[in-house]
Amino acid sequence: MQAEISHFVLIAAALCAVFLSLPTLLGSKSRAPLFVNLWKPALGITFAGLTFALIMLIWAFLTNDFSIAYVANNSNTKLDPVYKISAVWGSHEGSMLLWVWTITVWASLFAVFSRDDELFKSRVLGILLGVTGLICLFLIFTSNPFERLLPLVPPEGKDLNPILQDIGMILHPPMLFLGYAGTVLCFAFGLGALMEGKVRPESLRGLTTISVIAWLFLTAGNVLGSWWAYNELGWGGWWFWDPVENSSFVPWLLMTAQLHALVLLRFRAHLTKTVLFFCIVSFALCLLGTFIVRSGVIQSVHAFASDPNRGAFLLVISLLMVVPALFLFMVRAPKFESAKQISGIEDISLVLAVLLLAVTAICVLFGTLYPLVHEALGKGSLSVGAPYFNSIFAPMAILAALMIGSVQMRNSPMWTWGAAFFISAIAAIYVGFFTEAKSSIYTTAGVFSALWILCSFLAALISKKNKNFFALVAHLGIAVSIIGVVGDTQYSQEAVVRMGPGQGRPLGDVIFVYEETRKVDTNSFFADEGKVLVLNKNEDVIDELHPQRQTYKSNGMEMTAAGISHGFFRDFYVSMGNRLSTDEFLVRLSIRPLVSWIWIGGLFMLLSAVFASAWRRREWGQS
Repeated sequence: MQAEISHFVLIAAALCAVFLSLPTLLGSKSRAPLFVNLWKPALGITFAGLTFALIMLIWAFLTNDFSIAYVANNSNTKLDPVYKISAVWGSHEGSMLLWVWTITVWASLFAVFSRDDELFKSRVLGILLGVTGLICLFLIFTSNPFERLLPLVPPEGKDLNPILQDIGMILHPPMLFLGYAGTVLCFAFGLGALMEGKVRPESLRGLTTISVIAWLFLTAGNVLGSWWAYNELGWGGWWFWDPVENSSFVPWLLMTAQLHALVLLRFRAHLTKTVLFFCIVSFALCLLGTFIVRSGVIQSVHAFASDPNRGAFLLVISLLMVVPALFLFMVRAPKFESAKQISGIEDISLVLAVLLLAVTAICVLFGTLYPLVHEALGKGSLSVGAPYFNSIFAPMAILAALMIGSVQMRNSPMWTWGAAFFISAIAAIYVGFFTEAKSSIYTTAGVFSALWILCSFLAALISKKNKNFFALVAHLGIAVSIIGVVGDTQYSQEAVVRMGPGQGRPLGDVIFVYEETRKVDTNSFFADEGKVLVLNKNEDVIDELHPQRQTYKSNGMEMTAAGISHGFFRDFYVSMGNRLSTDEFLVRLSIRPLVSWIWIGGLFMLLSAVFASAWRRREWGQS
């Protein structure tokens, strides 16, 4: 009965959001008090209904209610409780419910904390209710998470996909959905400003805060996603340029561009139309990513669904949201003018940064969509892989690093510029041409870029003239990640070998010795677990790894769980492939220098939010 009640409440929330969104928007135009405040009961009912539905779905997982198809397909009685909760968003229906719920969370927080006038607040919340209602209709008509399996209720569920039974996938999807929901609020802000014909100072401050928080969630989602891929998939890499990975990376690039444009808008009154356009396009690309993941147009370990009918429905509601928004932008945007002509190194650099990020996003989007379009036109399948994306992204990242350093040292004396260039260049040339790098050019360019940012960071701290610690720490994170990428891509060593007990293989300056195989039996799976010792040249044991070849009891699916020793300067990485004989396996051995710095850099970017909040509070207090 709880499934039927939950489904009914979900329908009620959808109808409330859909039918009260338009009167709320019209009320903001007519200024009728009854309609201006109509968002209050509408949002309350919608938020309460979606919260109730989400809690009931969690309860169904925890109580093993396999009469609900979604629970039966994504859980099992032997599944750990923490994974039962994460299974709520482990597949299509539940993840969509979580996403639309996070939109109402953002909307409720905006309603409570916004300093905007009631008319603007009514416009924004009316738009948010409309978006929420349309996504709820998508859930109800194509993706009901409470659909029953009656009268034949299975005694056991199919289990959660083993690759999702990882701490990374507990946190990764909610972070991304919170980021996506933030772009929805930016979308509503942009349309509200277009309807009003101006951007108020309090609205601009609110949009900046929302953009920073949404960017942080998108950053956290992408960082956790790459961490999960490195630790869980067993292939040793951390980014594959998979279409699903790109579908979350492109909105991050555009949100980053939007943050840089907002700096110019807030302090120089420049790029007003650019910011409003990004508010629309960032959300549109989140919808496009949702379509890619859930329509079945691509096959990926990240993909949630493969139903073309769902894809068609999602495409229709996406067009219903985006096309009117773009039309409104074309009609109203010409009325917005910049205060004065752009001048000065900081303003020009920010404009170039916005342009560079936008171009990078377009290039990544093109590489992602081109194979789909090529196949849709009947020209056969086509693959655009890492070489294309690396050839585009690497030069863009290096150029961005050079621009970052130049802007951060704009208030420094010329001798500081010279010293920074000399130190960065000498160190980069030495590392690139006098060490065993795979590509001297890319290594030199990458090291120079990272050191250039680092030197400019120190120069900015010494000068004490750059008060934007958010930007400084975020840019420092980029430098740290660049070092990690250079270390891993240019100096990693790998071997795929046949190994069994008593066998060893030298790699780099260490020796991997496969000592033994033991059996492991857990509630969810049984496994062959290898014990691999890492020895130095003196044959002293410096590390011990335990890779597993797992077989899940519920569905017989085989998985590789890599044995990883995370270190500050390098990781040792061992994964077990197929069994080759009674006691031998195909084993991947890797030494990955500085790979952890990639995520340390991401952590710096996330921590920069603390500095952003402190800086903005002080700024507002002085205004």
